Formats: sequence, C-alpha cells, structure tokens
Amino acid sequence: MSSTSAIADPIAFIRANTRLRPVPLVPEVMLHVADEALPLWSKTEEELGEAGLPPPFWAFAWAGGQALARYLLDHPETVAGRDVIDFASGSGLVAIAAMKAGARRVTAFDIDGFAREAIAVNAAANGVAIAVSGDDLLAAPHVAPAETVLAGDIFYQSDIADLAFGFLQNRADGGAFVLIGDPGRYYLPKDKLTQLASYGVPVTRELEDAEIKATGVWTLKQPVR
Repeated sequence: MSSTSAIADPIAFIRANTRLRPVPLVPEVMLHVADEALPLWSKTEEELGEAGLPPPFWAFAWAGGQALARYLLDHPETVAGRDVIDFASGSGLVAIAAMKAGARRVTAFDIDGFAREAIAVNAAANGVAIAVSGDDLLAAPHVAPAETVLAGDIFYQSDIADLAFGFLQNRADGGAFVLIGDPGRYYLPKDKLTQLASYGVPVTRELEDAEIKATGVWTLKQPVR
C-alpha cells in the first residue's frame, strides 16, 4: 500500500502526471489517466522515497472497470436509488458510473492513498459526489452496508482473489446484489458466477496482452435451495 504523506500536494502530482480523457468504452466518464505505466510507477517511488510499490492502478481505466461501468450506465436499475459500495475502486471509474446511473450514495473503498486522491479528483471532474474510504473491507467486511456491491478487476492474484470472493459472497448472503467486471483473470472463480454481459474493451498493450480485451460482467450464482 502506498502513502501520499511524503508528497506535499498529491493532487498536483496526479494532475501533473496524467491527462483528463474520456474512457474508451465509457465516454460519458472522464478520468485522469497516465500515458504510460512504468514512468509514472518509477516517479511515484521516487517521490515517496520507497521501492517495490504496487503499480499505479488508479492511473488507468482497466478492462474490468470499463465493462462494469458500461453495464451500470446501460442497466441503471442495478444501482438507481441504492446505497452502493465500489470495492478496490482504483481510479473511481465504476463509482462515478454508479452515481451517473442514479445511485443514492456511493462509497469508493481503496487502501491506496493515491487512489483515494485520484477518486476525489475524478469525481469532481465528472460533477458527482462520492464518499471515499481507506477502510480495508477484507479486514472489516461489515463496514458500510450497501444494497449493491461493485468490484472491477480484482481476481489477478491468488490470495487477494480468495479473500475478495469471500467478502463478496458474504455481502451477497446478506442480501446485496453483487456485480463483478473481469477480463478473464486467472483467478476469476467462473464456476461460482453467472455472466450477465460481455464487452470488447479497448486497453493498452503496455498493461494487457491485447488491444481489445473480451471482458465479462458477472454476478454470484444463487444457491440451490
């Protein structure tokens, strides 16, 4: 987890190292995104005086988030009038789309300090109000009740994937509607999910293995009773 405490003005850092552009699959949303991953990653480590930081997830519109955001805008009934959680929000793309689709309240959760700053900057650029939290939902899964829980592109690492699915299952068991956006990451538990939609998502070859990623939107399978 990176911290912004060593940088006097993290918002200025974000603005200086990104450009405000429409999201390819969701042009209704504008994000501050980086042109390239590695230079920004290196600069973040340099500014913070830390090595081995995670990639700047907040500076890109990942395939899973794009697909999920597109789905919300095309199916506003999934969030309209509801309290919504966006888990591991990153840039805030999905949270912003939820507000644009009519959510009553959206809380974007991310443990990364830069992500939280980026979410606030991106929300302001899109004229929506989003609550931002650094609480770790995997450690405190009952924080912030919500009727819809959103998760974009979280199944990329084994240990995180297992914990994340447990969190999402817990919320679904409590009555929340869970939506997942994912481009077929290795640890996506497809056998436990039902696919609702599929999109061809434009992405950068610097981060992905193709310029167009086939990306699905999924929900949890209902238990057999």
